[in-house]
Amino acid sequence: MALKKDKEKVIDPVWSESRIREFLHLLPPAGENADFHKLLKAYQSMRAEDFDDFVGFFTSAGGDVTAHNAAGQSITDVLKAHRYSQPYLDTIAKHA
Repeated sequence: MALKKDKEKVIDPVWSESRIREFLHLLPPAGENADFHKLLKAYQSMRAEDFDDFVGFFTSAGGDVTAHNAAGQSITDVLKAHRYSQPYLDTIAKHA
């Protein structure tokens, strides 16, 4: 007897504004810059379009897109090492 899947896999969902704004309240681990942490987690979690919306909200709330992590890297430094990060880098540059 075959069992039916109870959940369908959701790929690349569209995020609501409230879900995107939740990232404005993320708390960093000890020793990490809060603004850098928020940008990194948003980058890791969001599609480029949603990240663009997030960075707009982030900068409007006083967030610093040039913040650095404990190793002295900016979010731009981290993104440049990733092959498909150009749309995200464009967003950061637009809001810098």
